[in-house]
Amino acid sequence: MAEQEVTLMKGNEAIAHAAIRCGADGYFGYPITPQSEVIETLCALKPWETTGMVVVQAESEVASINMVYGAAGAGKRALTSSSSPGVALMQEGIAYLAGAELPGVFVNVQRGGPGLGTIQPSQSDYFQATRGGGNGDYYVITLAPSSVQEMADFVGLAFELAFKYRNPAMILSDGVIGQMMEKIVLPPYQRRRTDEEVIRECPWASTGKPRTRGVNVITSLELKPEIMEERNIHLQKKYQEIRDKEVRYETMQCEDAEYIIVSFGSAARISEKAIELARAEGLKVGLLRPITVWPFPSKEVAALARGKKGVLVAEINAGMMVEDVRLAINGEVPVEHFGRLGGIVPEPEEIVEALKTKLMK
Repeated sequence: MAEQEVTLMKGNEAIAHAAIRCGADGYFGYPITPQSEVIETLCALKPWETTGMVVVQAESEVASINMVYGAAGAGKRALTSSSSPGVALMQEGIAYLAGAELPGVFVNVQRGGPGLGTIQPSQSDYFQATRGGGNGDYYVITLAPSSVQEMADFVGLAFELAFKYRNPAMILSDGVIGQMMEKIVLPPYQRRRTDEEVIRECPWASTGKPRTRGVNVITSLELKPEIMEERNIHLQKKYQEIRDKEVRYETMQCEDAEYIIVSFGSAARISEKAIELARAEGLKVGLLRPITVWPFPSKEVAALARGKKGVLVAEINAGMMVEDVRLAINGEVPVEHFGRLGGIVPEPEEIVEALKTKLMK
């Protein structure tokens, strides 16, 4: 396959292909609907025979995330993937990654909950993703793709950001994007780094003790509270730097808009069609799509909403991102929510109707 060849594949398959092409050292995962194609595709491609990438079906999601912890601690590019209940099991390991400042990457192809829930799509893990998810004061860099192309593109970006800030990074997808098929262009191949390059690029990693430095201890444990406070203050400064430098978003038809829809991921795809339908009726509606849901584009949402007649937050949950939108807008304009639950994906017409009934009374 040529590096720039256009090909047709599922979002889950795109994750697998992109991981190999981005020079990943290892994938550790456990099958769960609707993301099992990630590990299935990796096993079919057999990257251990070509790039040397390790692929392991772990005995559980808990084992998977801790294998990522170990590989990341050695400076390796490691990732895992799962769906909502499986990612819930990973939260302790993710908190450890954040506390130890390790650059692991994980993918959540969301499904409806709570609990085992359903195998149908949802966006109801937003709070878990954007509020850390585990114990302690930490955040995870969270990218929300809305296409199969972005599923592929965000693998490399997640690794880049994870290593830049020594912080876990998440690709927050869902069953719609994971299972649907689209034409995409896969990223070019990057070779895996040599051990010497890893040591040079990751001086903090546990790679053996040369004579030129002391021992690298990687842990999230510190029994002295005053030292733990210093570590937390350092983390908070890092999170603020990420907020300042790494916000990503896009807008659509906002130049003359009187109303704004804010959506992420698959809901944003549906909202694009809703805007088309609304404008056909003469309604001036635009879209803001957060690409990073953490850090959230709060300043950008506030600036865009200023002077508008109202904002509708459309998401496939009971109302989660709407809280971040309301915090950003701070009561300057009306903000309403529309969502479907239990794995039901809304129709564009439902979003248009919600816009009319909730904001155009």
